[in-house]
Amino acid sequence: MIRDLPPAGRLPLLIMGMLALVFGVLSGLARLGVTTPQAALPLVGLHSALLIAAFFGTVISLERAVAIARTWAYLAPLCAGFGGLTLILGQPLWLAQAFFLSAATLLTLASVLIVRRQFAIFTVMLAVASACWLLGVLAWHFAGIQAATAWWLAFLVLTIAGERLELTRLLPRRPVAMPLFVATSIAVLASAAWSVVEPDIGLRAFGGALLALGAWLVVFDIARFNIRQQGLTRFIAVCLLTGYAWLAIAGAMGLIGALSPGHPLRDGAMHAVTLGFVFSMVFGHAPIIFPAVMRVRIPYHPFLYVPLTLLHGTLALRMLGGLSGEFQLSRIGATAGGFVLALFVVTMLLSVWRGREKAPQGRRRRHKHAGSQRDPEA
Repeated sequence: MIRDLPPAGRLPLLIMGMLALVFGVLSGLARLGVTTPQAALPLVGLHSALLIAAFFGTVISLERAVAIARTWAYLAPLCAGFGGLTLILGQPLWLAQAFFLSAATLLTLASVLIVRRQFAIFTVMLAVASACWLLGVLAWHFAGIQAATAWWLAFLVLTIAGERLELTRLLPRRPVAMPLFVATSIAVLASAAWSVVEPDIGLRAFGGALLALGAWLVVFDIARFNIRQQGLTRFIAVCLLTGYAWLAIAGAMGLIGALSPGHPLRDGAMHAVTLGFVFSMVFGHAPIIFPAVMRVRIPYHPFLYVPLTLLHGTLALRMLGGLSGEFQLSRIGATAGGFVLALFVVTMLLSVWRGREKAPQGRRRRHKHAGSQRDPEA
């Protein structure tokens, strides 16, 4: 009986996720008035669904399926990928929502299974984050996509926070660290729920919770010590610390209402979370997670700093455009940011090629899931 999928079986799932990323970026650019392929125009209102539910939903579900090594768990990234394809092909919205609802439910079940195997704060947090995706899909169906915003951001933010706890769980922490983490996470969840009932006040509270979580990560994460190291360890630390800074900035902006629909700084606040924080984490952990999922080797190279630096530079330009009222700067920053994401993908593919060239013939290393690997930072 097959209990897990080989890397070749995982590749189509990853491709569907990448396709959602491409159309998610294009739909976001189209929303800003940037000239894009015609196929992206009908997707303007589905930008967040494509990026969060379709792309990140597929990738996170795939990673979790690899972790538990059960064939049924791969139905979650499969459903998320089909949900993205349904949106891209212009099929009924209810069908895409049904796919995402199935994916989120399966991911939550898989996460609960992990909690049963190993009860710990980080496994509980990963399960709670998965449930946030599920609640966001339900909010989208019953109250519109704006009602899903806080739940989907909580899905991403708490997933990353839970993974940071997992990867550094053996490191010593001050006694106050875990109570503060739990309190901050509860604040994220409570304010996300509040935002559905009272959007303006709830999203301001949500911003405050993000600010508190960003501060917690800066103070208690090992990255602030590993910034003094070299190679991949230092690169990951730079990604983490810059991402935490963006999360805190987004939280501070949220406190003044920037996460609310219609606010002139909403674009900057939202992308400070998704690009500045989330994609910084993606850039930092891709050299660990991607080899674990696809069983390929990605050697470290200093060129990784190039897309990371450009990511932050283009986001800063986009933020500056919003703050100054120079909309053209926001367009330029957003367009350049899309190319930066493409550059990072190309960099990863070239790194895979370099890894295969350097690997001795007949000695292809079989990677395990990143959750069972030792983080270079630790």
